[in-house]
Amino acid sequence: MASKSIVVFVAIAFLSIVSAKDFMVGDDKGWTINFDYQAWAQDKEFYVGDKLVFKYPVGVHNVFKVNGTAFQNCSKPPLSVALITGNDTIVLATPGRKWYICGVAQHCAVGGQKLLIVVNPVAMSPGVAPWLSFGAPTQASPATGSANGIVIASFQSITAVALAVFFVIAF
Repeated sequence: MASKSIVVFVAIAFLSIVSAKDFMVGDDKGWTINFDYQAWAQDKEFYVGDKLVFKYPVGVHNVFKVNGTAFQNCSKPPLSVALITGNDTIVLATPGRKWYICGVAQHCAVGGQKLLIVVNPVAMSPGVAPWLSFGAPTQASPATGSANGIVIASFQSITAVALAVFFVIAF
């Protein structure tokens, strides 16, 4: 009986990971100038665990995660924190507003190459036990690239599985 419970709890723990979506920023246009990213994001719902994928020609654009003020002013951080691979993936690890800009030339200010989204907490289905959300982050993370977001997502996954196993053994 306990082994069936473990399987059920592990399946529930991975439900939020399996349901995470990958969003190709700009769809088939990718990350470029003269595109309305606010219109692109308007009808989409973003959740913790989802991924943003920025595709662009290497050396032509870059991606900076910035705060609201830097977004409004198109102020770029130091180049050392730019994402520059042309296929940059950012895991949305925390809920709240997220701002992204291109720091090349006037791409943000003149070309409109900037994106604002609102990330919602992980959506739990009615049948999911509320204790599974204990592994979710409660404060903003300084993650600017995909590596930090992946570490956070992996930690959350391990925490959810550990909690599931604990509750099966304890009860």
